[in-house]
Amino acid sequence: MDSLVAAFLALLRRDLMLAFRHRGELANPLIFFLMIVTLYPLGVSPDVNLLRQIAPGVIWIAALLAALFSLENLFRTDFDDGSLEQLLLSPQPLPVLVIAKVLAHWLVSGLPMVLLAPLLGLLLSMPAAAVKVLVASLAIGTPLLSLIGAVGVALTVGLRRGGLLLTLLILPLYIPVLIFATSAVSAAAAGLPVAGQLYLLAALLALGVTLAPFAVAAALRISLS
Repeated sequence: MDSLVAAFLALLRRDLMLAFRHRGELANPLIFFLMIVTLYPLGVSPDVNLLRQIAPGVIWIAALLAALFSLENLFRTDFDDGSLEQLLLSPQPLPVLVIAKVLAHWLVSGLPMVLLAPLLGLLLSMPAAAVKVLVASLAIGTPLLSLIGAVGVALTVGLRRGGLLLTLLILPLYIPVLIFATSAVSAAAAGLPVAGQLYLLAALLALGVTLAPFAVAAALRISLS
């Protein structure tokens, strides 16, 4: 057990260090997220009432696209330098190591979006109650996006130009997350209960944490076989 925890923390620390060494690539999805949200009012309308109605969808679609934009490098660098094969040959359970890599990906791509959500919500004139639910939905939903995306990346990591195929595989699976999350934020803005939508998101996250690492491990073995 001690060796498993040590391997988990070592892999997490390694991926975080590699991410921060390439700050330009690290910032690209976040800049993309900010650009979509901040430019949308300029392209549609500055009307406050309209912005309040479309804000949940705009922020969540931007988060979804930014997460998809950042997925390509989840296993790509490990595949290119051969360290992915070393992970498969490791005596430690591969699903646990997959969780470490997905957690590192979320910390550098999903967590910044969660932290920026209150500012962007206020920018789009969202009420305070809706902003709180927006932060909660992103905190629950963005890890799920990383878990689902990891499955698609693992299936396409051996392909030279798998970006389009990855998008086709992942986007349909992202739709339930988008629906429940935007529904929760819209309900909060209208003063309606939001517990049901958040519970469904939490249930999907629990299902993803339980099943996705095993699916990713199996997909990696298939891609490298």
